[in-house]
Amino acid sequence: MSRFRVIDAFADRPFAGNPAAVLVLDGPYDDAWAQRVAAEFNLAETAFVVPADGDTADYELRWFTPAVEVALCGHATLAAAHALVEDAASGPIRFATRSSGVLTVTPREGRLWMDFPANVPTAESFDGLPEALGAAPVWTGTAGTCDILVEVADERTVRGLTPDLAALAGFECRGVIVTARADEGSPDAFVSRFFAPRVGVPEDPVTGSAHTVLAPYWAKHLGRTSFSAFQCSRRGGRLYLETPTAAPDRVFIGGSAVTVSEGELRA
Repeated sequence: MSRFRVIDAFADRPFAGNPAAVLVLDGPYDDAWAQRVAAEFNLAETAFVVPADGDTADYELRWFTPAVEVALCGHATLAAAHALVEDAASGPIRFATRSSGVLTVTPREGRLWMDFPANVPTAESFDGLPEALGAAPVWTGTAGTCDILVEVADERTVRGLTPDLAALAGFECRGVIVTARADEGSPDAFVSRFFAPRVGVPEDPVTGSAHTVLAPYWAKHLGRTSFSAFQCSRRGGRLYLETPTAAPDRVFIGGSAVTVSEGELRA
């Protein structure tokens, strides 16, 4: 039997932020079993953690949606670190990943801070994207082959989106990030939403990995290196972001997490 926890990431109270299942295992596991477990939980991500061999990392970390394994997931990384801290691990915690190198999570100032690679978007246009979103883009681009980034006119447009998810699933990307400057007077610099029907996640509540794209994009437009952001899904979640000038290829993403349930997986 394997212990599991369901943890709300980027939340300071239960039933907010983005839930992820976390399994901290003693050793190797079967990939097909992991995918079935993720489908059983049916959350945006399920994280699998095992002790790492060697000196470069403390643990190995992988992330599965209900449909596929993904190359990077922020909220499930935060949840995994939270679980380890609950188990008395001390930071910084180093995770070896298959596609994103070694990711470090450090407790600081009452939050967990993730050190992630920055993904600077480049401009690109997409036929049919305005119709699929139901909104006119101000700017569109890509971050590698992973995500499409769309800036729209204002926060009201982001919050009011009801996209055609079947049409969005036809674009060859992990997901579509939609963003705008936050309303005047907001404590946050910008807002966003993230749609990923192609990988089995119609709308992700709070997406840490999307902010590896959003942080450098808005840092350039706002002329700032430190700010907070709000992902305005139904559950919602706030992220704290740093884009240090001394490390332009990195993004630091801070947040809190809350364990809401735990138990034993018998299968």
